Amino acid sequence: MARPLDAITAFHNAFRRDMAGVDAAALAWARGDQKAIPALGRYRFLNEILVWHANGEEAVVFPLLEKEAPLLAEPYIQDHHGLDAAYERLDAAVEENDPLEVARAAAAFKFHLNLHLAKEDSQVYPLIKRHIRLPEERGVVGTVAGMVPRERFPEVIAWIFPLLNKDERENLTRVFQMLMPPEVFSGVRGLIEKALGGEWPDLVRRIPEVAG
Repeated sequence: MARPLDAITAFHNAFRRDMAGVDAAALAWARGDQKAIPALGRYRFLNEILVWHANGEEAVVFPLLEKEAPLLAEPYIQDHHGLDAAYERLDAAVEENDPLEVARAAAAFKFHLNLHLAKEDSQVYPLIKRHIRLPEERGVVGTVAGMVPRERFPEVIAWIFPLLNKDERENLTRVFQMLMPPEVFSGVRGLIEKALGGEWPDLVRRIPEVAG
C-alpha cells in the first residue's frame, strides 16, 4: 500500500537517474561528443528541483529527525550545502566551456548526491516512518511538495514521471490521489498522461480509475 513518504523515495530515485544521465553526458562531451551537450544541460533544472526538495526537508523533515535523534540532522544540512557547492562548481565549468572540468565536476556532484540520498534512504526516512502517524506524514509530504512554485509544478511532473519505473509511477500516482482533492488530482492526472505519452496506458491498466 502506498504511503505519503513514498513520494520522497520516488524523487530520490529520479534525482539519481537524472544525475547519472548528466554525468554520462559530461563524460561523453569530454571525449569529444558534441551531441551530448543537450543532455548535459539537464543539470540546471535538476538542481532547481533538488533545492526545492532540500528546502522542504530542512523545513519539516529534519526538525522531526531532531526530535527522535538529536544532533543527527546537522550533518544532513551540511550535505545540502555541499550539494550547492557541487552545483556551483559544475555550473562554473559549463560557463567556462571546459569539457574536462565539466566531467570532473559532474562526477563529483553525482558522487556526493548519491551518497547523501543513500544515507537519507537508509537512516532518515526509516527512522521517521517508525515515529510518525499518517496525518503527520501527509503534512510532511505536503510541506515538501509545497516548496515547488505552483506555476512550475507541470514542469516537475514532466521531469519526474519519465525517470521512474512502472512500479514507481504507480506508487507516486497513488500518493497524489491520496493527498490531493479530486479536482486538483484531475488536473495532475492530465499532466501525468502528457508526461508519459505512449506509456500512459500501462499506468491506466494498473490504476483503472485514472482513465478519466
